[in-house]
Order: sequence, then C-alpha cells, then structure tokens
Amino acid sequence: MMWAGLVLWCAAHLRPGCTFASAVPNLSGVHQVTGTWMGSTTVPCTYVPWEGFTEHTLSWSLERDSSVSTIFRRDESGDHILPAKFRGRLSVPKNSPGDASLLIENLEMPDSGHYTCQVVWRSADNSLVTRELTTTVKVVKAAATKPIIRAEPGLTLPAGASASLTCEASGSPPISYRWFRSSPAATAQLLSSGAELAWSSLRPSDSGSYFCEAENRAGAGAVQRSDAVQLTVTDLPTTTATLQRSVGTTGGHHSTIGQGQSSDMEHTPTDPVPTTRVSRMDTAPVGPFTDTGSPRVAPSPLLYGLVAALGGAALGALLAVGLGYWRRRRRKDEPLYEVAFRRTADVALLHTEGEVPAKSLQEEMCSNTAKTTVKDRKSPEYENLMTAMESQYEAEGI
Repeated sequence: MMWAGLVLWCAAHLRPGCTFASAVPNLSGVHQVTGTWMGSTTVPCTYVPWEGFTEHTLSWSLERDSSVSTIFRRDESGDHILPAKFRGRLSVPKNSPGDASLLIENLEMPDSGHYTCQVVWRSADNSLVTRELTTTVKVVKAAATKPIIRAEPGLTLPAGASASLTCEASGSPPISYRWFRSSPAATAQLLSSGAELAWSSLRPSDSGSYFCEAENRAGAGAVQRSDAVQLTVTDLPTTTATLQRSVGTTGGHHSTIGQGQSSDMEHTPTDPVPTTRVSRMDTAPVGPFTDTGSPRVAPSPLLYGLVAALGGAALGALLAVGLGYWRRRRRKDEPLYEVAFRRTADVALLHTEGEVPAKSLQEEMCSNTAKTTVKDRKSPEYENLMTAMESQYEAEGI
C-alpha cells in the first residue's frame, strides 16, 4: 500500500527523483495548431486509459493577452461552456475514454491563443492525479486552394441518366464557385454559379469539357481554376442496346415474329427502352392476344354449324308440340249447331194458316223433322252441305 501511494505521489508532483511516473496516465498532443478563419479545427488531447484510474474532471482554458479563462469544464454534473462567445462552437467527445480533444467550429480571429487541457483522475485509493497539456492555436485567413472536381456517378453515362459535378476547394469561407464549359474556339462558356453542376436527364449534346473556379476574400481576388474533366454521353442506354441484340433488330428495321405478324422496333436517343408496335398483315383475323402476347386460336366454323343445327332441331320440335296441343284444345271448345230440313209445302202452309206463336211453331218443327248436327266450321265439306240444302229448297219451291 505504501508502495502504491509513493507511485501516485511521485506521479502527481512530477518529482525528479521519482522513477515511477510512467505508471500513471499521461496526456499527449501537439504544440501548435493552425486553423482557418470561419473554418473548424481540433486541438488534440488524448491519453491511454489506465487500470485503477478514473477520469474525475476535464477542463480547457484559454490564455490570451496575459489573461487565463476556463472555457470548458466536464464533471459529474455534465459539460459546461462558460464564455458566451464559445457557446455552440465548442465540444469534446463523449463516451470515448482517453479522448479529451477540443473541437472549435466557426473560428474567429480572436480565438487565437494558448489552450490548456487539464485532466484529473481518481485512483483506487481515492487520491487525485492531475495532468496538463498546452497547445498554441493560430487562426489565419487562408486563400482558396486549387479546386478538384468530383463526378457522380461517373464521366461516361448513357443518355437520359442523371449526373452531377461538384467543385471542392479549401480555404477561409465563404468560397464562391463558377462552372465553365470549354469550346473549340478556346473560349469558356459560363454555365452557373455554385459548387454543383447537375443534369436531371443527360443528352448527347451535353458531352464536352468542363472545369470550375474558386475564390474567397482571403485570397485578395486570386482565382483558382481546376483541371478540366471530359463528360461523355452515349447515344443509347446500355440496356436498350442489349435488348435490341436479343430481339434481333435495330431501330427502324423490320423483323418477322410469326406467320401473319410483324413488329417494328422504334426508339429515340432519349428512350431508355425501345417501343414495340405490332401490326397484322393477314386479312383473316386470328383472334385476340393473350397476356403472354401469343394469339389465341379462333373457333372452327364446323363448331358454329353444329350449334346452329342443334338449335334449329330443338326449336322445330318445340313448335310441333305446341301446334298439336292447340289443335286438340280447339276441337273441344268449338260450339255445335242444329240444322232441320222441311218440305217447302209445309213452310207455305204455315204462312197461309195465319200467325202461329213462335214457340208452338218451333215445337212442331222439331217433332216432324229429322235433325242433323254438324260443326260450324268453314271447311270444304261444310260449304258443300250448305250448297246442297239451298238447291233442295229451290227445287221444292218450284
């Protein structure tokens, strides 16, 4: 126990006579960091976690113009940024044991100074060990560097594809960008102002040489130009060419698909897939197409004839049955008529004797006359009978 206490005491006070200083955590970093105005920079401060030592507090302080102030502090209650001008611009990694580096964003010229990283550990015997590391930060205004061009998804693309070119340069912001396109006359055509040049649908006419320029205020008007890149736009998409080879035709050519059918492959440079038009060349239609594109077979004419014959036979039988039923019913419903035959002399005698009651005359005629019953129908037999009766009446009257 005493041995461990001696090691901790020597490490905490850095006594020259102590030879066990390496037995405790130690900080590492750099002596100077140069940051770009309006940019970001990281002041490194790291250590190797040591068994038996727990980080107790962490703080960063800034010394400028002979004054020292704490700008960041981390303890059991959390992180604290003390000066208002640093709020929202300072941060230290969390949940990363051994990393106490300070990130400063949106650097300002007054941020230059001496930054001290201080870490306090608590040992297993509850004693405290402190380490400090000082780094000089210098904020400068940097001119824009020579930009580079990043192409997405590439520089050789098919027509109709989307693409973008991005110009990237480092230096003090803000950095302004301009895009140009080279021409055969050695003059550049200004396209746009911005870091990105984009196409939603490429055309073959977009092929050409492109470059960009970058500048900022820190460069005192100096313009940096990038190297030119060559953009190539092919006439047809790769998928279209593959499809044409598999079909066995090219744009505007005619290929036979089957008997009585043909297809014309038509496309434009901007079409991702050629358009197929199917036309009928025969005079007799085969039938509608199925979902798979093959024509359905039309029904045979013999089938139509068989169906018509069966339907006609059934209709004829139905009409015959109905007609027979109607004839039988009519015979039962026809009324009967009585026809009496008398001599003409008897009829004349009745007229001379005077008027006789109609009822008596009717009874007498019924008692002395044979009765014949016939059906009242307009048939040849009926007409012949009526003619014979009229002839007999005329002969007796004579």
